[in-house]
Amino acid sequence: MQSHLADKNIALDLVRVTEAAALASARYVGLGDKNLVDKAAVDAMREAFQSLHLRGTIVIGEGEKDEAPMLYTGEEVGFGDGPEFDIAVDPIDGTSCVAGGRPNGIAAVAIALKGHMFNPSRSFYCEKMAVGPEAANVIDLDAPIKDNVEKVAKALGKKVGELKVFVLDKPRHEQLIKDIHAAGARVMVHSDGDIAGALMTIDPTSDIDMLVGIGGTPEAVVTACGMKGTGGQMLTRLRPKTEEERRNIIEDGIDLDAIRSIDDLITTDQCFFAATGVTPGAFLDGVHYRGNYTLTSSMSSRGRTGTIRYIQAWHDRRKLSQMGNIEY
Repeated sequence: MQSHLADKNIALDLVRVTEAAALASARYVGLGDKNLVDKAAVDAMREAFQSLHLRGTIVIGEGEKDEAPMLYTGEEVGFGDGPEFDIAVDPIDGTSCVAGGRPNGIAAVAIALKGHMFNPSRSFYCEKMAVGPEAANVIDLDAPIKDNVEKVAKALGKKVGELKVFVLDKPRHEQLIKDIHAAGARVMVHSDGDIAGALMTIDPTSDIDMLVGIGGTPEAVVTACGMKGTGGQMLTRLRPKTEEERRNIIEDGIDLDAIRSIDDLITTDQCFFAATGVTPGAFLDGVHYRGNYTLTSSMSSRGRTGTIRYIQAWHDRRKLSQMGNIEY
């Protein structure tokens, strides 16, 4: 019975969770308060989880890094009568985008059968390199970026000058951006959203070929779940920003130097992912209002089949608000 229930495409149910987070947090777009955005998303996501027929445990929670509202690690969610899952949540990837009214804010959730999701514990940052299926076997975190760019371009049948590389616009990436330019490739900088950036490499409608840089470790696990089964690849290696973070990782017994692929981060194909746009972006459109209705754009994926779905939905905000404790 457990196997049968786990085989259901729960990703479609997860979309309801990310839609709820997106709808609730979109009310605060552009108001400048990151914590208000996060709290709205967390509260809506927590309530939406309770309608899902699963026994879920949050293993990667939200907010510890920024002292924001959290779905805390160890919290149990779900109706409690289905299969057991580990859950990684990012109620808002890009809270500053939403608070500042900038593009690429999304709500995201990833789940995998219990015991099959890498727990980064107190690691907050890691190196990442992500590509689509055609270049999955040519990337190497130990190789110079010039070599990687050239191999990815060749695998895609492109000239290096045609390659578009997603990089977060952060001071830590100043030299990386210079090196990519020196290699002859194009750099597409974004202020936030490396979950979206990695997923764009497997999106056939996107022109992003590659993601490179240092981003969040929890976000890497969420991303791995979204990419699992699609044929794409992401390589990661922990990169602590502080000596305290380094000590904590070693104390937790995690190998700092290990390079982890998607299959190391998510060790089962019984995994599911969903994301919904909050602010308009290159990956997913944001929440749009039409009178009492709102329009959302979402993406879901299933590890076992590699199927990716894009979903648009109209929501009657009055009815949704009457059904629960969340104001949409």
